Amino acid sequence: MKYQLLIGICVGAVVLLAALITILSRYRKCPADKVLVIYGKVGSDASGKTRSAKCIHGGAAFIVPVLQSYQYMDLTPISISVDLKNALSKQNIRIDVPSRFTVGISTEPGVMQNAAERLLGLKLSEIQELAKDIIFGQLRLVIATMDIEEINTDRDKFLVAVSNNVEIELKKIGLRLINVNVTDINDESGYIDALGKEAAAKAINDAKKSVAEKNRDGEIGQANAHRDQRINVAAADASAINGENAAKIEIAQSEAIRREKQAESLRRATAAEAVQAAKAKQEAYIAQQEAEETRAQLETATQKADVIVKAQIEKQQLEIQAEAEAEVLRRRARGEADAIFAKMEAEARGARELLEQQAQGIRSLVSAAGNNPDAAVKLMIADKLEDLTRIQVEAIKNIKIDKVTVWDSGTDGDGKNSTAGFLSGLMKSVPPLGELFEQAGMELPALLGSQKEAPAEAAVSEAAAPENDIPENRKA
Repeated sequence: MKYQLLIGICVGAVVLLAALITILSRYRKCPADKVLVIYGKVGSDASGKTRSAKCIHGGAAFIVPVLQSYQYMDLTPISISVDLKNALSKQNIRIDVPSRFTVGISTEPGVMQNAAERLLGLKLSEIQELAKDIIFGQLRLVIATMDIEEINTDRDKFLVAVSNNVEIELKKIGLRLINVNVTDINDESGYIDALGKEAAAKAINDAKKSVAEKNRDGEIGQANAHRDQRINVAAADASAINGENAAKIEIAQSEAIRREKQAESLRRATAAEAVQAAKAKQEAYIAQQEAEETRAQLETATQKADVIVKAQIEKQQLEIQAEAEAEVLRRRARGEADAIFAKMEAEARGARELLEQQAQGIRSLVSAAGNNPDAAVKLMIADKLEDLTRIQVEAIKNIKIDKVTVWDSGTDGDGKNSTAGFLSGLMKSVPPLGELFEQAGMELPALLGSQKEAPAEAAVSEAAAPENDIPENRKA
């Protein structure tokens, strides 16, 4: 019993220790340079809305197993180089504003919640790209509302405007702006450089003018003091020393010469100042002229680029349209050729079928004639005999003979008279059947009579014709 109780106590202690270790392993402390984000079932906020995550900066929290999980967000500042080029200012002059922004995840409660919802799980490079896009847009917006003189001379105002705009947009994704550093401001037209030259020339001219004025006042004051001194001394000594009159005259003449020289010096100084001022204005005008020429060249290049690009696009469109029309013509011609080929092929098949049927009919006819070609020919001639006879009769049917005059001189050597010879020759003008068959390489069947007997029979027929059949106007 004692051993069993001891074993039970040990087991209970082990279980309790394991539970304690498990609880301690789920207790997480948040370092000072990180934000602990607990997500899962994290409860509701003050308004009763379910929270998507719970953010803790500094402190610790217990992570409920299964129901909750956690991640850390690094608070290390992120340096972003923003090399903005061709930003359009309020004066429609494009400038380059290279700058560097330093941002970081905010620890404000509401902004930190935005960071947990929008940046949790993103890599450092992804956060940099997201912030850079926002900074680019706001920086262009601020530049578009300010003149170049304001941006170049009042940097504090420019940085405050950039910071305010960028800060508002960065808070929406959980970031805060730490620092803004604009390294330099340049423009392609040379406007800023011209402003610098104008300011430098103006400062130099003002300094020279101030020095000349001070020198002039000192010389005039000194001359007045000497003059008063000399006049007072001369007035006091005039009654005692007559000899000093000549000296006074010489002194007066000397003073006149000196004052004349001083006036000449003052005139030269004034002229020099005017010349320097004119040179400064000339340099400013030259700089402005160069800026305007550069801007005109830029506008000309832009317009040329627009025209050339538009012409190239139109050319490509015409080429594509021509190729499409050519392809349509090619396909139409190919279709017509296929149709013609199909038609000719069908006609060829029809002709071949007709010839094959004719050949089959001739083979059947020869077979019906006992495979005797002559008998088959006789059958074919017998079938066409009526047509052949009609053709021969039609040849002389419509011959009109108004009058025939015959001088009968009796019979010739063959026993025929002239009248019989005329009728026989007339009948011979029509090709007889025998000659037609002979020209075709065949022989007239015996049932139709021989070729030599045909003329004699025709002559006998003509001689036997009654005399009454001859019209009265044809008798001799």
